[in-house]
Amino acid sequence: MTAMSVAPKTLLAAQPPVTIGSDDAHLVKLTKREIEVLTHVIQGKSSREVAETLFVSKRTVDFHLANVYDKLHVNNRVQAFRRATRLGLIPYEAQFAD
Repeated sequence: MTAMSVAPKTLLAAQPPVTIGSDDAHLVKLTKREIEVLTHVIQGKSSREVAETLFVSKRTVDFHLANVYDKLHVNNRVQAFRRATRLGLIPYEAQFAD
């Protein structure tokens, strides 16, 4: 094994973990359904109401929300709303929809 083949692996292992910030918005990818669920949630709907609107189970909505929380590194709906808005992941109009 040459030093050349070892170096790239070493460099990759030494890199710090990726953190989410305003410059890292392109690193966070929400699915269309996750954005849809989050949009309804920020309008003040409960998981049950979102489920009825989207014709899915409450458990499915909670699953999508858990994925959103994980991707945004947050713990609740308010934090998810603030982070997603800051990163430009949800449309601004969604915040004020009927």
